[in-house]
Amino acid sequence: MAKKLSLLPLLLATFIFLALSTYTISGLSFIFHLQYFSLIIWLFILALSATLLFSIQQFRAKGMNKTFQIASHAFLIVFVAEVVFSILLLLGDIYRLILSLASIFQSNGFVWSPRNPYWVYFAFFMLIVSVALFAYGIIKGKYAYRVVKHILYFDDLPLNFDGFTITQISDVHAGSFTDAKAVQKGIDMIKAQKSDLFVFTGDLVNNKASEIVPYLNHFSQIKSPFGQFSILGNHDYGDYTTWPSEKAKADNLQQLKNYHKDLGFRLLLDEHIEIIKGTDKMILAGIENWGIGFGERGDLNKALLGTSTNDFKILLSHDPSHWEAQVKNNTNKIQLSLAGHTHGMQFGIEAFGIKWSPVKLRYKHWAGIKTENGRYLNINRGFGFLGFSGRIGIWPEITVIELRKQQA
Repeated sequence: MAKKLSLLPLLLATFIFLALSTYTISGLSFIFHLQYFSLIIWLFILALSATLLFSIQQFRAKGMNKTFQIASHAFLIVFVAEVVFSILLLLGDIYRLILSLASIFQSNGFVWSPRNPYWVYFAFFMLIVSVALFAYGIIKGKYAYRVVKHILYFDDLPLNFDGFTITQISDVHAGSFTDAKAVQKGIDMIKAQKSDLFVFTGDLVNNKASEIVPYLNHFSQIKSPFGQFSILGNHDYGDYTTWPSEKAKADNLQQLKNYHKDLGFRLLLDEHIEIIKGTDKMILAGIENWGIGFGERGDLNKALLGTSTNDFKILLSHDPSHWEAQVKNNTNKIQLSLAGHTHGMQFGIEAFGIKWSPVKLRYKHWAGIKTENGRYLNINRGFGFLGFSGRIGIWPEITVIELRKQQA
């Protein structure tokens, strides 16, 4: 049975949204001098809010549904547009207040300065831009795959692995996909890299193993000369949905492990394998999910059991907080760790020398390459999406890493 919604947070959120809407409509009415304009906007906002509340109840009782997806994303677009418009409008009104207070010293009383029409039109323009960005992110951005390439140099890389390439994807979240043709384009891009090794760093599904079934024929197309390897992410264990019994949950996890095998992925569960090239070898280890606040299941020591400090090692570990906590200073040196998990929050900016996303509040390093203590970490931005059915500025990623021998 679904839990009842907590009344106090709901009332607070409603008050904030209504206050924001009231302020936004005051600014829009300054631009559009139409009869019943405010009434029409209010009817739209109230209808959208009622639809969202109804769909939330349905979601909590029966799970994901189309009404909830449409209503939640429409609400998100409206909310963000109102925030953008209101912030700019407020800056203009603060300036108006300063001018009005200054008028006290120039006349016999307080004179409220009118709004600057050019500033209000600019705020409205930015509202339109924010709506367009979110619409693009929902319609196209979530499948706008990018290939991100890195060349990493190591002084202890075995000579035969000089030039060795690895393709990494993470966070497929197959249950969120709605366009098989778009997904296939991403698969084709992976195949086109022709890398020596393919790795997947967790979160194949949102909650249930069955989510990957429609895409088994897509991801099973991925092949590489040295194999395809995978690990589990926090969502793969089924912790975020309700099960009729513990056995049903365990059966789901076992079925998901079977699907990894059907995909041609060798699932690494706190273990390692040796990759041999010529007379040289390197270690590929993978652990179960270990993340601060997301379940600390993985056993790194078990995964590295039998390895030497002189071995060149690559670790697959879904959550980058594991690298910070156990890997970067480990006495058994792991030269390269590959993670995912953050998605770059599917929203942010990476352009003009700026790299920012709200996820930075949780993870100081949330995407791309980081190096510390002579070791590398790469955080993939994710192949799929979750929650917000879109991506804005943080595009779905296919990572290609080339290992190079550092010349003396």
